[in-house]
Amino acid sequence: MLYTLNVFLVDGTYELFRHFFAVPSYQTADGQEIGAVRATMGSILSMLENDVTHIGVATDHVIESFRNQLWSGYKTSNGIDPLLLSQFHPLEDALTSMGITVWPMTEFEADDALAAAAVKAARNPKVEQVFICTPDKDLSQCVTGTRIVQFDRKTGALRDASGVEMKFGVSPSSIPDYLALVGDPSDGYPGLVGWGAKSAASILARYKHLEAIPREVKAWNVKIRNAKTLAATLNKGRESALLFRNIATLRTTVSVFNSIDELRWIGPRSNFFNLCARFNVSGLFKRVQEMTRRRS
Repeated sequence: MLYTLNVFLVDGTYELFRHFFAVPSYQTADGQEIGAVRATMGSILSMLENDVTHIGVATDHVIESFRNQLWSGYKTSNGIDPLLLSQFHPLEDALTSMGITVWPMTEFEADDALAAAAVKAARNPKVEQVFICTPDKDLSQCVTGTRIVQFDRKTGALRDASGVEMKFGVSPSSIPDYLALVGDPSDGYPGLVGWGAKSAASILARYKHLEAIPREVKAWNVKIRNAKTLAATLNKGRESALLFRNIATLRTTVSVFNSIDELRWIGPRSNFFNLCARFNVSGLFKRVQEMTRRRS
């Protein structure tokens, strides 16, 4: 089989957050805050300059999703700095203008789009490797051998299936079960009382999924502290655990692209010059021009 390309899938929401807290504020002449948008544009452009050819960016067009209907405590836009929140839509417009394929999510989340795109890209015989560019532990469930990997662009850490198991103590397929037990404070669901990373990893390393964990602690073929208490908590909270696993499970059937060719960067759109003038990023415009010349 002859592979010809790699695919890079970027968590645009994460990129916007990390740049918001790392770069100075900057406003357009009409008062729109775009400091993090400008920084994210430069960051994505650096990927193209480093020979990335196929790229897609997923964003949370709105923070709320179908998961808010499943769990009332699930994350919302409450508490997000208004200056950060106001840059979500401008980021989507800016990247689209730059010629990047963007998936703005409403009913689903950016993580769902990344998961769906990763699965679909990996099915293509032309694709050698899929890089999911985010450190978010939710996306670890999508890692497949060395074909779909997780890449933290900030630290340079690359995580394949063995790396996921080394970090969490469970295989990628068990990540939703793991999160169901330990919870995810950033997403707003608590997991089960008493269950921590070590206990969840110990039990799931053997049983893989919640349904396979015996109800009777005597049947647990695992040495674990406070096993009786943990078993009682799990038996009492199995329904909650299954709900949390449902929340943690990414939806891979989300509509993303029809052809892998849609992810190939071929240059900016016609409105890119005007956007760069408004954002006062003449240097970035020149860099994009140079990249377009190189790719033509």
